[in-house]
Amino acid sequence: MPPAGRTIGGTAGDASDASRLAGLGGVATVLAACGGGAPEALKATDAAVSSPGLLRAPGAVPQAASPTPDATALMNWAEAAYPAWFPGPSPNRTDSPFIYRYYAASGNYIGVAGTEVYVLGPLSGNALMRVGTLADFACQVSPDACTRSPQTAAEAARFLAQATPGATRADISALQSGSYSAWLDTQMAMPRSQGHVDWLLAKGYDGEAFRNNMQGLDPMLWRKFISSPDALRQRMVLALSELLVVSVLGINTAFRQFAIANYLDVLDANAFGNFRTLLEQVTLTTAMGHFLTYRGNAKANAVTGSQPDENYAREVMQLFTIGLVQLNPDGTVRLVNGQPVETYGPDDVSGLARVFTGWDADTSGFTAPFPADIHRRPMTQVPSRYETGSKSFLGVTIAAGTPALTSLRMALDTLFNHPNHAPFISRQLIQRLVTSNPSPAYVGRVAAVYANNGMGVRGDLASVVRAILLDVEARDPAALGQPGFGKLREPVLRFLNWARAFGAASPADAWAIGDLSDPATKLGQSPLRAPSVFNFFSPDFRNHPMAGVVSEVFNFFRPGYVPPNSALATQGLVAPEFQIATESSVAGYVNYMQRAIAGNGIGDVRVSYTSLTALAADSSALLAEVNLVLAAGQLSAATLATLKAALDTITATTDAGKLNRVQAALLLVMAAPEYIVQK
Repeated sequence: MPPAGRTIGGTAGDASDASRLAGLGGVATVLAACGGGAPEALKATDAAVSSPGLLRAPGAVPQAASPTPDATALMNWAEAAYPAWFPGPSPNRTDSPFIYRYYAASGNYIGVAGTEVYVLGPLSGNALMRVGTLADFACQVSPDACTRSPQTAAEAARFLAQATPGATRADISALQSGSYSAWLDTQMAMPRSQGHVDWLLAKGYDGEAFRNNMQGLDPMLWRKFISSPDALRQRMVLALSELLVVSVLGINTAFRQFAIANYLDVLDANAFGNFRTLLEQVTLTTAMGHFLTYRGNAKANAVTGSQPDENYAREVMQLFTIGLVQLNPDGTVRLVNGQPVETYGPDDVSGLARVFTGWDADTSGFTAPFPADIHRRPMTQVPSRYETGSKSFLGVTIAAGTPALTSLRMALDTLFNHPNHAPFISRQLIQRLVTSNPSPAYVGRVAAVYANNGMGVRGDLASVVRAILLDVEARDPAALGQPGFGKLREPVLRFLNWARAFGAASPADAWAIGDLSDPATKLGQSPLRAPSVFNFFSPDFRNHPMAGVVSEVFNFFRPGYVPPNSALATQGLVAPEFQIATESSVAGYVNYMQRAIAGNGIGDVRVSYTSLTALAADSSALLAEVNLVLAAGQLSAATLATLKAALDTITATTDAGKLNRVQAALLLVMAAPEYIVQK
């Protein structure tokens, strides 16, 4: 892909940037001299500049048909997208060759010389920075006019592999004849299918026989992930469940399948909503209250010496909102004197823990033993357990006497508006959907949308998902050849990919697939069964300078996973999904999929290979189709040749022989490294 904007100044040895800078002579002086009161430092043109990662051109977008904006349109957009940097409205000013605007409140400038876009001020380290051309920003300034359509079936399949749990050949063809943006519109407008709690109730899982077990949990999960038509929503639900983690393994309560069901319904309802709303609703679920042990949390007791449980206070900061260390807007670690800076400390944890006191399940109107439907209710307050005193954390103090719900909302607002929050969440969502190692520019562009969706709204997940999936780094076919791009497909996604591709269905609505967590005999992963709050994957803090410090302070920090003695380690890349890839799980996955594929399904769930058996006599055509539907056409010619040689050993002159060849083709493709690594 083309570079995401060039930074004038660059690093030592960057001759092209140095020569360009030398040729601009007095440009910085021109800008600094206008507007008055600009610091003298703005006149310096020889300082190395570190890009902030936000206002950067995304590069050439394939199929961009949006007209090139003029200087006024570009600067109007910048004011709307980055109000903290460009607090407008500000009038255009002219000083040849520049049309520019100056913002006294922030000390920043934005200007256009010909077709080149520049910024100057605190956001650029007080040095002149070229951030792209007007044409580079066309799709950001006028997104509705920018058409982005797949040109090939492989491009359509690749998009759907990122945006859904799995797609059929018909889904690929439909997208190919439309556009990415229209597909997103349709998916986001699709009504939600039957909720998880409603399904459990309809199946009678609220009966006494199910009070103290998890029956109903797994069929409930598989039903919707496999069969729900709102594929984008279900992909987001899975991603959010791996970010805002709860696990049935850590929930000890009656009818815990209903606690998980309600939790998933909350994710489902808010998948395209606002993260702030989602965060509050998640916080008040009984599932999270049980999992992170603040349900029934009581204020400090001077007599016994007990203190509020700090579990949720710690995890909501570390894992759900802001992370361990301060970040730049592009997700890179912010350094002070060459060292990272912690986002919070023990006093912040204890102060925030006071907010999460007094919350418990809402049992009003019920008598023990409580029914399953209790988990549908948000937790409520028990006043005698609530800490009414002041609460200080992250530089904020909630005054004594502030009501419990008000305190909770003030705390969540503080986390939601923290400078770390947008890049922290944006990077994780990119990792879940597209690539484990997104560039800082990619993170910065998505974080900018997270901070402001163009209409002054922060945390708009619908806009964030669009930004992730439509970004040039996600859509550029050149990424297929970049060794650092992509991610290991999670075993669950491989299974769902196959199941949805071939129309898996449960005629009796039983969805008897079961728990797939066993790495030796099944997938080594099953939804909502993570072994800890860290999910199946450690947080991404590869070689983090704070790793040792944080582990000593908090006693639970785990760094992001890098496969030891691997090319990934040599290249300094993280690979979270490899953490659950062991010799046992690799063999277990292949063996499990062999049984599922050869049985045309698993349990009572069945798939159809009718579309493939028609191609079975021609092994090349068969492989081409399977490669497209499952692997987005990403298997190499060499791999396809090897697989063809194996398939040609299977006689396909009878119906049984054709089915055998089809099943072999599916298993071989799903075992191929080029399939398992999603580009």
